Amino acid sequence: MDATASLALPPLTARSIVLSTLLGHHPPALPARALVRVGELFGTAEGTVRTALTRMVAAGDLEQRDGTYRLTDRLLARQARQDDSRAPRTRPWDGGWEIAVVTTERRSATDRAALRQAMTALRLAELREGCWLRPANLVRPRPDVVDEQCTRLTGTPEGDPAALAATLWDLDGWAARARVLEEALREERTENLARRFMVSAAVLRHLLADPVLPAALLPEDWPGDRLRRRYESTDRDFRDLLLRHIGA
Repeated sequence: MDATASLALPPLTARSIVLSTLLGHHPPALPARALVRVGELFGTAEGTVRTALTRMVAAGDLEQRDGTYRLTDRLLARQARQDDSRAPRTRPWDGGWEIAVVTTERRSATDRAALRQAMTALRLAELREGCWLRPANLVRPRPDVVDEQCTRLTGTPEGDPAALAATLWDLDGWAARARVLEEALREERTENLARRFMVSAAVLRHLLADPVLPAALLPEDWPGDRLRRRYESTDRDFRDLLLRHIGA
């Protein structure tokens, strides 16, 4: 079985096709006809794609101007995180950890969900309910929702920080899938755009889940940077082929 098949990638819905296309396009705006052409790669009918576009506009995922569909601010933020995951901004690690403890009382379900989403985007992990932390080696903006609900601290664990990291993140699981994705990228050098599209989208989703830990806390032979290099080496060729297909 080849690496792509072993990934067991689920079929893409029309919404997923549109979203993945725009998230990978800069600027994230394309005419409907181009998005329909991407849908054709997966056997998705034009009417199905256009219905998905209408629903995504109604849901606030897209805005439409003169036949061109573009991501709204919420999804522009997701694109920014996706771009950052390809080249995370780090700083030398001095052993310190970021700690955020929820101190706001009587939070609504909406508030809780907003904080969890923000913490995930910041690549913090939850040690126990309301206590989030990670090594302080990343440089990125902090959304207001974190300061509104949490007290922020810095500190260092008394025990082995690598052991703590291993309890907070499934490092072995992430690394195993990263290696399969790396091999799939190596295999997908053909003009099978549908397969390459699916593998590319899967890699970007996986990079978003990389905790981007300091090297001292990672298992040996960590594949994170290697997967990024492999992706960058294949992405331009894939994007050129896709743009020629859609006529953009």
